[in-house]
Amino acid sequence: MKRIILLSLFVIAALVKGNAQDYNTGIGLRAGSFSGLTVKHFLNSSHAIEGILSSRWEGIDIAGLYEFHNPAFNAPGLNWYYGVGAHVGFWDGDHKHFDYDDDDHTVFGINGILGLEFNFAQAPINLSLDWMPTFNVTGDDDEFWADGVALSIRYVF
Repeated sequence: MKRIILLSLFVIAALVKGNAQDYNTGIGLRAGSFSGLTVKHFLNSSHAIEGILSSRWEGIDIAGLYEFHNPAFNAPGLNWYYGVGAHVGFWDGDHKHFDYDDDDHTVFGINGILGLEFNFAQAPINLSLDWMPTFNVTGDDDEFWADGVALSIRYVF
C-alpha cells in the first residue's frame, strides 16, 4: 500500500505544471516528530500548498497547508515561509502516549507552519527546516502540540 501511495505521488507531481519561484513542485521525505512524505506545489511565485502524510504513535496524520513564501536575507535560493492548514489523525490507543484507554483515536485540528527553505541551483534538490505546531480541535486528544520541528528533503520539478 505504501508503495502505491508513493508511486502515485511521484506520477502526480511529474504531471503538474505551473509557474513558481525556484521550482514548481517538490516531493520528498520529512524527518521529525511527525515523519513521512511531503509534497509542495506552488500556485504562483509566492503562494504554495503542501500536503504531508506522516506517521506517529502507531498511526497516521494527514495535513494540508497553505503557505506564503518570501526571500530570506537576500541570499539566492533561500526563502522563509509561514502558513496555516488543517489535519486529520488516526492513532492506535494501545500506544504508551494514550495511557487512559485502549481505543483508537481520530482527531481533527488546525496547523501553523513557519520555516526556512533552500533550493540548490545546480541540483533538483530542496531542503527545508520548519516548525509546525498543531492543535486538535475534536477528538479525545484535544491538545496543543508544539514539538512539530522537521527537516525535509525534496526532489523538485
